[in-house]
Amino acid sequence: MTVLTKDIAEKFAKLALAHVKREYPNIMQHAMSGPTDIVGPRAAHPIFYGSYDWHSCVHGYWLLARLLRRYPDISTAAQISALFEEQITPANVKGEIAYLIRPEARSFERPYGWGWLLALQAELDQHKSGAACRIADTLRPLADLFVARFKAFLPLSDYPVRTGVHSSTAFALRLAADYVESSEPELFALMRDKVIAWYGADRAAHAWEPSQDDFLSPTLMEAECMRRFLAPPAFVAWFADFLPDAAGGEPSTLFSPARASDRSDGKIAHLDGLNFSRAWCWRSIAAALGEGHALTKSARRAADTHIAASLPHVAGDYMGEHWLATFALLALEA
Repeated sequence: MTVLTKDIAEKFAKLALAHVKREYPNIMQHAMSGPTDIVGPRAAHPIFYGSYDWHSCVHGYWLLARLLRRYPDISTAAQISALFEEQITPANVKGEIAYLIRPEARSFERPYGWGWLLALQAELDQHKSGAACRIADTLRPLADLFVARFKAFLPLSDYPVRTGVHSSTAFALRLAADYVESSEPELFALMRDKVIAWYGADRAAHAWEPSQDDFLSPTLMEAECMRRFLAPPAFVAWFADFLPDAAGGEPSTLFSPARASDRSDGKIAHLDGLNFSRAWCWRSIAAALGEGHALTKSARRAADTHIAASLPHVAGDYMGEHWLATFALLALEA
């Protein structure tokens, strides 16, 4: 089974450090009310202007914080710490908030970036010393903003978004859960109730996937979200109805890695992310099902197969290089 090693961590950290402050190329999600709103990435986002887009920059910082916690003696530790203290300052946090409180930014990065920002805050909160620990409280006003946005949005969200891309509600709530469970229990309860309302009655998923630019499995991401919010016995019972034939390898699409036919195409490169996110889900689900379950071994084999298909391609083209290491880390640590 392939897992995170210090050697892999070194490679991933160097990749992230090379792109979190790389302003261009950049694809901005930017609504403008007039000509005065014409700005570049750095002017709009004083912290998260790199990595091709805002959300990838956020989870690039998450990757660096996680690797620094896992391997405090990593060769890039001083560089990571200096980056955190240079970029995540009170003034820069105020700048990020100023952009977000504009009326035009109400739905900015909803829900994907919301989940990743809270995941970054959760990671920083786990550091007990060093730069990551010092900046945790500096970033918190931005986390508070996204907590408030989740609280306002979820009561309005009568239906889930069942996609394999950024709009996935299952992925966003799964990410956010690690922060809100301890710091915002009221929001965690709201998320749990919403997840059960959205997905609790789902049965016999057909898993018609992947779509051409998926980087998430709509099917397995839903299952991983349910696993995170349900008590273990309740999840096992729900999963038995959701994928009743999984122990027999069906739906077969969930057990076979996707092929990325052109990794220089940003959307097709998503399929390597799909392989990593499926591996993350399969490993987490297998752990929840337990050693005696009929699916556990094949779920772990599927995870290993998916990781092997895409791990050699984390670097090589910027269309994948600016984000894939994060999803590889999720898979390797699941």
